[in-house]
Amino acid sequence: MYGYDGDGMSGWMWLWGAALVIGVLVLIGGLVWAIVVTTAHRRVPQAGGAGPAPARQILDERYARGELDTQEYRERVATLGG
Repeated sequence: MYGYDGDGMSGWMWLWGAALVIGVLVLIGGLVWAIVVTTAHRRVPQAGGAGPAPARQILDERYARGELDTQEYRERVATLGG
């Protein structure tokens, strides 16, 4: 009957369906990758990492700006255990 094979997917038509499925999977993978890359810098470092603890770092910055005198700085460092 005029080239109709009866299954509805004549010739190479199945390739379009496969291309659509692959395209959707690639799109989803790209979105997941973009989310991971853009949020990676927001992760909070774990305790015990290299560098001072956040409280000590704030204390050092305040001392450097002159907001604390030497005696008050040393007292607060001792309170923090450093």
